[in-house]
Amino acid sequence: MTDEHDKLLPIANIGRIMKQILPPSAKISKEAKETMQECASEFICFVTGEASDRCHKENRKTVNGDDICWALSSLGFDHYSEAMLRYLHKLREFERQRANQSNYKASSSTEEKDEATSSAASAPSFDFEILEKGGRSSPKP
Repeated sequence: MTDEHDKLLPIANIGRIMKQILPPSAKISKEAKETMQECASEFICFVTGEASDRCHKENRKTVNGDDICWALSSLGFDHYSEAMLRYLHKLREFERQRANQSNYKASSSTEEKDEATSSAASAPSFDFEILEKGGRSSPKP
């Protein structure tokens, strides 16, 4: 049987995420971090379970990003689903561009490869919005 703590997100990561939204002078108790750790981990299991059920009904073994977005929406988290769909589209576009760049590098000469390598694309920068109560969103600082 799996230990319950193996199913939880790392508490250091939870604390880091919580600190990002709070003023610099704010403190977070251990109890608050542990509570959020339990909630976030349970939420992930809840959404993933819904997505997995869909895959099972469609005789698929792999849960993908679209399944997660569908699960969020079907569970009533439409705002999160919409935000995740935007992120998923941006991620896929970035991966397409990176693949095209790799194909270009593979077909170019050694000299061009050296130039392309020195100016290789870095990881994508995605702008997220913080969802506030009532569905309003504000840009992340």
